[in-house]
Amino acid sequence: MLSLLEPGMLVRHPTQPDWGLGQVQSVIGARVTVNFEHQGKTTINSQEVQLEPVYDAG
Repeated sequence: MLSLLEPGMLVRHPTQPDWGLGQVQSVIGARVTVNFEHQGKTTINSQEVQLEPVYDAG
């Protein structure tokens, strides 16, 4: 999954749906920084959490 994530992608956190839609800001190793609508900027360990890509946010 890590290789699929890149800056600019839209994602959702699988166990925190209330955080809303997030945009990947950076990917450094297993650390993915995401700016979520209702949570703000958060760093996620992609080895522990599999972020879900959103291909149609409409």
